[in-house]
Amino acid sequence: MTVHSEIEIAGLTAPINTQLFINGEFVDAAAGGTIEVLNPFNGKKICDIAEAREEDVDRAVEAAKAAQPAWARMDAADRGQLLLKLADAIEANAEELIKLEALDTGHPVRDARKLDVPRTARCFRYFGGMADKVEGSLPPVYPGFINYVQREALGVVGQIVPWNFPLMFTSWKMAPALAAGNAIVIKPAEITPLSTLRIAALMKEVGIPDGVVNVVPGYGHTAGARLSSHPDIKKIAFTGSTATGRRIVEASAGNLKKVQLELGGKGPNIVFDDAILPAAIGGSAWAIFHNQGQACIAGSRLIVHEKVADEFTEKFAALAKSIRLGNPMDSNTEMGPLTSKMHQEKVLEYAKIAEQEGGEIICGGKAPDDPELANGCFVEPTIVRADMSSRVCQEEVFGPFVTISTFSDDEEALQMANGVIYGLGSGLWTQNLSRAHRFAREIKAGMVWINSYKVVHPASPFGGVGESGYGREMGFEVMNEYTQAKSVWVNVDAQIPPHYER
Repeated sequence: MTVHSEIEIAGLTAPINTQLFINGEFVDAAAGGTIEVLNPFNGKKICDIAEAREEDVDRAVEAAKAAQPAWARMDAADRGQLLLKLADAIEANAEELIKLEALDTGHPVRDARKLDVPRTARCFRYFGGMADKVEGSLPPVYPGFINYVQREALGVVGQIVPWNFPLMFTSWKMAPALAAGNAIVIKPAEITPLSTLRIAALMKEVGIPDGVVNVVPGYGHTAGARLSSHPDIKKIAFTGSTATGRRIVEASAGNLKKVQLELGGKGPNIVFDDAILPAAIGGSAWAIFHNQGQACIAGSRLIVHEKVADEFTEKFAALAKSIRLGNPMDSNTEMGPLTSKMHQEKVLEYAKIAEQEGGEIICGGKAPDDPELANGCFVEPTIVRADMSSRVCQEEVFGPFVTISTFSDDEEALQMANGVIYGLGSGLWTQNLSRAHRFAREIKAGMVWINSYKVVHPASPFGGVGESGYGREMGFEVMNEYTQAKSVWVNVDAQIPPHYER
């Protein structure tokens, strides 16, 4: 069954091919299966996409294996130039990608325009420049020997992208892997595959060789599981839930492939009594309500000093209630729908759990009353006053849902911040420089924002500790994630070393 389609997006005709992308061509799935992709704003079907299964993943891996050696041997600067051309193509097609991402995910177009698409182009551009900057080393060793260490591509890597930021995460995964000389088989989430497929088409247009990138949308238990266990995949990079991360680690054991995991989070966001409250209030709203709270780094636990708790909570709740919910295609919309009906139901269930555990819902906790939003996957911005031991303070809700707890001194704040199993993002608002550096040192998290939250850049490493995973996206660190060290020994004098003599 052929599932190629052209999708009309707000007056634009975007030639989005909804087949699998294998060996430089859009092709049907071997079994002919399809997956329905729905608009989270109104529940209507956007299109059907081809469903990749095990046989399709195997075809994609074979294509990547055949293409990777030549890609790795290519002059690194030439690889980089292709990524720079891709960044240019993304910017040239920005309006299409903005509206496509809003249609597929529920991201407001204002966010996709300001953040998603520019960040995607910037990431490819950054790593395009990085391609010829990866250096080896020359360790001091025995007299008469030179030892040099070079970084080599791993080979074929498998990548699994989540549904919350599909376009941006596609660039975070692809760009460094390609810059390092790897070939890719990437599985976008089955509910939000469209922007990744469009990027694949742009890669073809700019001249990235066939087989270097392969896109196989499908379900986790079939396509994802096969990627994770495939004997010819040298590394699996995954962003998603901690539970799925554990299964990927188990599946990877067959060939001891490298694993990179960016998993769940329950970010503490601490407001001290000396914080500049307007900045803390606005920044905290951004930390949790951007992208409907569907972010692993979200500041989902507000920990507020008791001296300013009442004032902060009152003003923060007023701001939350003022957020404009609506059609993500409307430039006035500040918060769109959650990305799926199933996830909307999960977030709403946590509001019930909060009440059952004695928490106080300050605002939200339900779908909006507006009949124009009734068919969408909306949840009102939700603020819950809760005890740190409660489930809503311990478990990742992954929605526009934030808890507020209070503290009396720095030690209590630090204990609360570190009182969960996760360690991804964290933030604090204070004018005390010594305190800021101390908390940055002692908070157990991969990232700490001081008087800000959720600032990211391709040059800065991104990742977590604890049950938030291991390995790092972005920064120079990620180039080590996608390469391996080879040690080469040269006997300069071409003589038998003394310790060889009998």
